[in-house]
Amino acid sequence: MKHSEAFNAGREGDLHGMIREVGSLVDAFAEALGELDGQKVTGADGTGRVVATVSGSGRLLHVRIDPRAMRDLDHVALGRAVQEAVGAARGAMAESLSEAMGALGGLSQPGSDHDPLAPYFDAILREGDHGRNG
Repeated sequence: MKHSEAFNAGREGDLHGMIREVGSLVDAFAEALGELDGQKVTGADGTGRVVATVSGSGRLLHVRIDPRAMRDLDHVALGRAVQEAVGAARGAMAESLSEAMGALGGLSQPGSDHDPLAPYFDAILREGDHGRNG
Protein backbone atom coordinates (compact mmCIF):
# COMPACT_ATOMS: atom_id res chain seq x y z
CA MET A 1 0.00 0.00 0.00
CA LYS A 2 1.63 3.18 -1.20
CA HIS A 3 -0.06 5.55 1.25
CA SER A 4 0.38 3.32 4.32
CA GLU A 5 4.13 3.26 3.68
CA ALA A 6 4.12 7.06 3.85
CA PHE A 7 2.25 6.90 7.17
CA ASN A 8 4.80 4.40 8.49
CA ALA A 9 7.63 6.73 7.56
CA GLY A 10 5.99 9.53 9.56
CA ARG A 11 4.74 11.40 6.50
CA GLU A 12 1.04 11.74 7.08
CA GLY A 13 0.52 12.96 3.52
CA ASP A 14 -2.62 12.36 1.54
CA LEU A 15 -5.37 11.15 3.89
CA HIS A 16 -7.92 11.12 1.07
CA GLY A 17 -5.58 8.96 -1.00
CA MET A 18 -5.25 6.58 1.94
CA ILE A 19 -9.03 6.36 2.28
CA ARG A 20 -9.41 5.68 -1.47
CA GLU A 21 -6.70 3.00 -1.28
CA VAL A 22 -8.36 1.27 1.68
CA GLY A 23 -11.73 1.46 -0.08
CA SER A 24 -10.37 -0.19 -3.20
CA LEU A 25 -8.74 -2.92 -1.08
CA VAL A 26 -12.05 -3.55 0.71
CA ASP A 27 -13.83 -3.82 -2.64
CA ALA A 28 -11.19 -6.21 -4.01
CA PHE A 29 -11.31 -8.32 -0.84
CA ALA A 30 -15.13 -8.49 -0.97
CA GLU A 31 -14.95 -9.59 -4.61
CA ALA A 32 -12.37 -12.27 -3.76
CA LEU A 33 -14.55 -13.54 -0.90
CA GLY A 34 -17.55 -13.69 -3.24
CA GLU A 35 -15.56 -15.77 -5.71
CA LEU A 36 -14.33 -18.06 -2.93
CA ASP A 37 -17.85 -18.59 -1.62
CA GLY A 38 -18.81 -20.02 -5.01
CA GLN A 39 -16.05 -22.61 -4.81
CA LYS A 40 -16.32 -26.06 -3.30
CA VAL A 41 -13.38 -27.56 -1.43
CA THR A 42 -13.10 -31.15 -0.24
CA GLY A 43 -11.13 -32.84 2.48
CA ALA A 44 -10.90 -36.43 3.67
CA ASP A 45 -10.01 -38.33 6.80
CA GLY A 46 -6.74 -40.27 6.90
CA THR A 47 -8.30 -43.38 5.35
CA GLY A 48 -10.14 -41.54 2.57
CA ARG A 49 -13.38 -43.23 3.57
CA VAL A 50 -15.02 -40.05 4.80
CA VAL A 51 -15.01 -37.01 2.51
CA ALA A 52 -16.43 -33.60 3.39
CA THR A 53 -17.19 -30.72 1.03
CA VAL A 54 -17.31 -27.11 2.21
CA SER A 55 -18.02 -23.84 0.46
CA GLY A 56 -15.35 -21.19 0.09
CA SER A 57 -16.77 -19.54 3.21
CA GLY A 58 -16.37 -22.76 5.21
CA ARG A 59 -20.02 -23.79 5.23
CA LEU A 60 -20.40 -27.58 5.31
CA LEU A 61 -22.17 -28.68 2.12
CA HIS A 62 -21.85 -32.46 2.02
CA VAL A 63 -20.38 -35.45 3.84
CA ARG A 64 -19.85 -38.75 2.04
CA ILE A 65 -19.20 -41.85 4.12
CA ASP A 66 -17.94 -44.96 2.36
CA PRO A 67 -20.00 -48.04 3.31
CA ARG A 68 -16.79 -49.75 4.49
CA ALA A 69 -16.36 -47.01 7.10
CA MET A 70 -19.86 -47.73 8.39
CA ARG A 71 -18.91 -51.40 8.71
CA ASP A 72 -15.34 -51.03 10.04
CA LEU A 73 -15.66 -48.09 12.45
CA ASP A 74 -17.62 -47.82 15.67
CA HIS A 75 -19.65 -44.66 16.31
CA VAL A 76 -16.80 -42.89 18.13
CA ALA A 77 -14.22 -43.58 15.41
CA LEU A 78 -16.74 -42.63 12.72
CA GLY A 79 -17.39 -39.32 14.48
CA ARG A 80 -13.65 -38.62 14.61
CA ALA A 81 -13.32 -39.48 10.92
CA VAL A 82 -16.10 -37.02 10.05
CA GLN A 83 -14.44 -34.31 12.18
CA GLU A 84 -11.10 -34.99 10.50
CA ALA A 85 -12.62 -34.77 7.01
CA VAL A 86 -14.46 -31.51 7.79
CA GLY A 87 -11.29 -30.08 9.35
CA ALA A 88 -9.26 -31.03 6.28
CA ALA A 89 -11.80 -29.39 3.97
CA ARG A 90 -11.88 -26.22 6.04
CA GLY A 91 -8.07 -26.19 6.17
CA ALA A 92 -7.96 -26.35 2.37
CA MET A 93 -10.50 -23.52 2.24
CA ALA A 94 -8.32 -21.44 4.61
CA GLU A 95 -5.34 -21.97 2.30
CA SER A 96 -7.44 -20.69 -0.62
CA LEU A 97 -8.36 -17.63 1.43
CA SER A 98 -4.70 -16.99 2.29
CA GLU A 99 -3.77 -17.24 -1.38
CA ALA A 100 -6.54 -14.79 -2.29
CA MET A 101 -5.32 -12.33 0.34
CA GLY A 102 -1.76 -12.67 -0.92
CA ALA A 103 -2.94 -12.00 -4.46
CA LEU A 104 -4.42 -8.70 -3.26
CA GLY A 105 -0.98 -7.24 -2.78
CA GLY A 106 0.43 -9.13 0.16
CA LEU A 107 -2.10 -8.10 2.77
CA SER A 108 -1.13 -9.13 6.28
CA GLN A 109 -2.38 -12.56 7.22
CA PRO A 110 -4.44 -13.01 10.39
CA GLY A 111 -2.04 -13.34 13.29
CA SER A 112 0.68 -11.49 11.43
CA ASP A 113 2.80 -9.20 13.61
CA HIS A 114 3.20 -6.66 10.80
CA ASP A 115 0.50 -4.01 10.63
CA PRO A 116 1.56 -1.21 8.28
CA LEU A 117 -0.79 1.29 9.93
CA ALA A 118 0.10 0.48 13.55
CA PRO A 119 2.54 3.42 14.02
CA TYR A 120 -0.07 5.86 12.69
CA PHE A 121 -2.82 4.59 14.99
CA ASP A 122 -0.40 4.57 17.94
CA ALA A 123 0.40 8.23 17.23
CA ILE A 124 -3.30 9.11 17.19
CA LEU A 125 -3.85 7.28 20.47
CA ARG A 126 -0.88 9.05 22.07
CA GLU A 127 -2.26 12.42 20.95
CA GLY A 128 -5.63 11.52 22.48
CA ASP A 129 -3.96 10.59 25.78
CA HIS A 130 -2.14 13.95 25.93
CA GLY A 131 -5.43 15.77 25.46
CA ARG A 132 -6.98 13.98 28.44
CA ASN A 133 -3.98 14.43 30.71
CA GLY A 134 -3.46 18.08 29.92
